[in-house]
This record gives sequence, structure tokens and C-alpha cells, in this order.
Amino acid sequence: MDVQEELLSAEAFGVPSHIPIERIQTHISWVFLLEKDVYKVKRPVELGFLDFSSVEKRRVACEAEVELNRRLAPHAYLGVVPICRASTGRLQVGGPGQVIDWAVHMQRLCDEDRADTLLERGQLSPRLIDAIASRLAAFHAQAACDRDISSWGSPEHVAQNIRENFAQTRNTIDRLLPAAEADELERWQVDFVLKSAALLRQRVQQKRVRDGHGDLRLEHVYLEADNVTVLDCIEFNDRFRYADVCADIAFLSMDLGAHGRVDLAELLLARYARYANDYDLYGVVDFYESYRALVRAKIACFTAQDEMVDHPTRERAWSQARRYALVSLAAKRSVLVPPVLVAIGGMIASGKSTLAERLGAELAAPILDADRTRKHLAGRLAMDAVREPFLEGMYSEDMTTTVYQELFRRANIVLGSGRPVIVDASFRKAAERAAVQELARRCKVPFYFVECRATADVCRNRLVERAKGVSVSDGRLELFDAFAASFEEVTELEHAEHVVLDTTQEPETNLNELRRRVGFRPLPPE
Repeated sequence: MDVQEELLSAEAFGVPSHIPIERIQTHISWVFLLEKDVYKVKRPVELGFLDFSSVEKRRVACEAEVELNRRLAPHAYLGVVPICRASTGRLQVGGPGQVIDWAVHMQRLCDEDRADTLLERGQLSPRLIDAIASRLAAFHAQAACDRDISSWGSPEHVAQNIRENFAQTRNTIDRLLPAAEADELERWQVDFVLKSAALLRQRVQQKRVRDGHGDLRLEHVYLEADNVTVLDCIEFNDRFRYADVCADIAFLSMDLGAHGRVDLAELLLARYARYANDYDLYGVVDFYESYRALVRAKIACFTAQDEMVDHPTRERAWSQARRYALVSLAAKRSVLVPPVLVAIGGMIASGKSTLAERLGAELAAPILDADRTRKHLAGRLAMDAVREPFLEGMYSEDMTTTVYQELFRRANIVLGSGRPVIVDASFRKAAERAAVQELARRCKVPFYFVECRATADVCRNRLVERAKGVSVSDGRLELFDAFAASFEEVTELEHAEHVVLDTTQEPETNLNELRRRVGFRPLPPE
């Protein structure tokens, strides 16, 4: 009897005999599920990109897995335990006896809290997507970034990864895609790197290449209330973790799309871009989604060809490989909602951001807001309170010009990816409105300026309430009159592009008016 068969005995884990032991087999691991615990054993395999061929190598890999995964799952990874041969001849996980192998010991998390399970039940809500985006942005912000790590985001190393993917699927891809489509996919990925070399280098310079997760798929994400735990990062090959943070988040957005929820995929990207202040990711995300989908297809092919894996699992793996190969091909094609530029402006406390949030959620579109952008450019946190006099310091005319330039630069990148974008700012000057309108003209997309209006008394009351809490906005009551006096009336726009909304009405009423005026429709699931 081999080791994995012996480990199906409850006695090996020192638990009562009535406790069931479930085994899951992948191309690199045996995972043993107990009632409250999980033990993961590395298979003695050597696959080129990983080497678990010796007991010592498997021990090192187990220790790396625990250390790395405690970054996103500190309570789930309990440690590394020996698998010992006792004097009785039986295996005993945790000893005593002669050490014959090693296992990662984990707390078993509830399957009902897993993201793919929640998605299947229709319970992976926008609120949970937002929690995932926030957690991953914070993780990436703290992840290691040095010269060696950064080098793996270079065009040369990205191209190396592409070549490796296609080389390792060369003998199986004809079972996944017609030859012409497989060739088209390879040409597109290679051409993207060649044409976007400057953009990839810019991502390196922006310190967007970090020691990330490397395998961010739905079944690795657990959500208990709003607490986000992520398991199973790649420990066996550093260069698979050393990548653009967009390659990490694109793995998860791609997986959502592959499960038929492009709406949630786009919402994840939009919320992550906000939390990470990384709207430049829209210039590379379609490529990385395609790349990651082919990685999934490749790994599924490894399982499908593994004669040590049972037949039903191998057949499921072939089906999965075909699905992800098609997703990889589709990622280079247009998104479902046509691009449009919506600028939302108005007085302080006129309800701009509230409306932008509702519209952004409906369209799963990124929101570029002046408040966060200003704070980011000034090196401040989004929720830092800045008490500057009107048109002074961080709110000077020069700084405001810089903020609008950055908003428009970011919007141009999003529109260039074929997606809609919402710009949330006051647009108190006609010149600012003309500039955003001109951006839409250059990008050849529809443009709408949505002016939020409320009475002065309503705005003042809102500012009084806002002052009782914490807000990204620094607008406050003592600035209101000066701001109102400086707001230039909107007379330069054509009626078709100028939508006026009374924000004293219910938000849903205003959304209905937007739908009526400009034909917005939510991004549907596939």
C-alpha cells in the first residue's frame, strides 16, 4: 500500500475511526480533508517548473507554502508536520517515528464560504466583490517589490512566460482549439508584448510588479461576512508569483468571466483600480486575462494526462481545459458594454458621488473621482482630512489643473480598453467641461455631462451631516458660498449631452431618468 492510500486511514491522523477522510488529488498534491483539519502532501513529481522529487525538497516547499500563505490567510495555515513511520509500521502524521515525508497542516474552512460556492448559489454580491478588491489592493500594497522581483514584469520575462505556456501545450492545444484559432491566440499574445513593451516597462517603474499570489482563482477565496481569506498561493516557483499586480487580479476577473459573470469581473476590476489607485491596469488587463486563462487550460491538461488521476477527474479536466482555452481566446475581443464617458459634476454636496456610485455599480464601470485622485497626487491617504482655505494649498488652481489632467489621462486608458468610464468631479469651470467633452470626441465615444442639482439649504444640511463622520471629500460648510459663487453655469453643452438631475429625489428615480435619457442598461451576466 502506498503512502497516499495509508493516509486514508483515520488512525494515521490520530482521530476516531468514524471520522471520514476525504482525498482530493491534483497534479502536484494530495489533499486530505478531515472534519476540522486539512493536510496537504506534495506528490513526488518533477515537472520542469517545479521539483518535488525528494523528501527534503518537499519539506522546503511545505515551509514556503505556510510562510507565503500566511500573508493572506494567517489563521488558516497552522504549520508543517512530519509524516512518520511508527515502530508498529503504521503511518502517523505528526510523529513519532522515522520521518518519511511532510505535510502542510491547515484549518479546514467552510466550503459554504468559498467564492465559487457563493457564486453558484447567487450569493457573491457586489458588496463581497468590493471586500475582495479592497483586501487584494491592501495585500499588493504591502507585497515585496525589489529589483529582482520587478525584473519579472519586463517585456522579456513576460514573453518568456508566454513562450513557455505555448510550448507546454503544444501537444495538447489541438484538443482545445482549432489550429487557426490556436495560432491566432499565440500571435496576439506575442504581438501584445512587442507592441506594449514601453507600457510593461512603465508598470515596472510604477512598482506594480510585486510578490503576489500567483493563483488567484475563485475556489481559493473564502468570505466569512466581510472577512476575506485567500489560500494556495504559488510557493514552488517564485517567478510565477513575481508579476504585475494586474496579472494577479486578472486571474480572478478572468475566472469570474469564465463562470459567466462578466458583470462581477468588471466590477472587481473597477473596485480594485479605485482601492489600488491603479487605473493604468486597464491598458494590460485584457492581455493578462488571456494569459491567465491559458495557464488554467495548461494546468488542466496536466491533470487530464496524469495516469495516476482517476478517469472521471481526467475527463472533467479536459472539459475545463477547453473552456479556459476559449476564455483565453475571447479575452482579446471587445467587452460587452460599449465605451461611454459620463462626467458627473455639480456643487459641493450636490450628490455627485452618490450618483456616481450607483451608476458605476449598474454599469460595472470604473469611477475616477477627483477627491481620491487629488489625495493620491498629494501623497495623502483617501480618508485624510485636509483643511485648506478655498483655492489654496492642495486645492489651488494649479493643483486642480493637475488633478483634471490626471483624471483625463486615466479615463483615456479605460476608454482605450473599450470600457465605459465615469468621472466624478465638480467641473465648476466651463473649460473643464470642454476638456472632458473633447476627450470623448478624441476617443470617439458617446459623452454625457450629468449635472447634479440641489437647493443651497439641502447642500448645507448635507455638509453639516458629513462633518459628523469621515469622508474622502474635504468639502465643508465654510467653503460652500465661495464655491457656489465660482461655479460657472452650464450653457455651453448641447441638450442631448447635458443631463440635469434633482438629487433631492430618490437615487433610483435619477437612475431611471438616466436610463430614459441616455439608454444605460446594466451589464448582464452572460
